[in-house]
Amino acid sequence: MGVATANSVLVVTFANELLERYQDPYRAALEAGYVRIRPVLMTALAMIIGMVPMALGLGEGGEQNAPLGRAVIGGLIFATTATLFFVPAVFMLVSKITHSEKSESSAEPAFGAGA
Repeated sequence: MGVATANSVLVVTFANELLERYQDPYRAALEAGYVRIRPVLMTALAMIIGMVPMALGLGEGGEQNAPLGRAVIGGLIFATTATLFFVPAVFMLVSKITHSEKSESSAEPAFGAGA
């Protein structure tokens, strides 16, 4: 859970920086996913490779911890996929909604300002 959260925070933080630069949520989300794919995959793969011996359950009493290792590997695979595809998509949708609300509120005059 911690690795997935940290990776998602990295993607969203980078996308926010790009949103300030480009003012386009789609472009910011797409570029953030593209630029951060390597660090996210490296972190997830390091964790997955580190869990393989535990998931194999070799050695004395290894069969007790094997299901936990397999569950962690499955969770990391799902979380990494979600970080690379789902998080940028949700960022783009939320940014579009907030960006359109800000532009609508700034386009309308303040109450009583036109009189």
